[in-house]
Amino acid sequence: IAQLKALGITPTLLTGDHESAARFVASQVGIDSVIAGVLPADKRDAVMRLQEEGHQVAMVGDGVNDAAALAQASTQGLGIAMGSGADSAIAVADMTLVSSDPTMAAAAIRISRATLKVIKENLFWAFFYNVIMIPLAIFGLLNPMLASAAMAMSSVCVVLNSMRLRRAH
Repeated sequence: IAQLKALGITPTLLTGDHESAARFVASQVGIDSVIAGVLPADKRDAVMRLQEEGHQVAMVGDGVNDAAALAQASTQGLGIAMGSGADSAIAVADMTLVSSDPTMAAAAIRISRATLKVIKENLFWAFFYNVIMIPLAIFGLLNPMLASAAMAMSSVCVVLNSMRLRRAH
């Protein structure tokens, strides 16, 4: 929970359990928002309501009772199933954590954010390279051999930049 909060995520406990038990558990793990006593269809509706309020919703679940909510989360957000969970939950989720360690959800979000950052950087540098090199080539100011070497170097730069992702987790 602390890892999710550090990523700017506000966790909500969405459970079919009794309100007092849910609030007790939430207080023990640092969750401030609780939606308790909900049936499986109500879980789906709660996810939908959060989405309609403009929230990006990532739902983590492992049971048959979570499948509808995971499917709803997948429509505009992210459904994450635990690998040890029910087949129905795994089938509808966008992503399945192989481990049953819930901290892997935060790790997956960190890795995906780092991946998007690297993709944007690579696109920027590819665009920058083409904006500079294409006009030079069109006007004959760039030797074809030099242009091909520069293109190979730009590809190497993209690969090296992408390799930084190995340190994302």
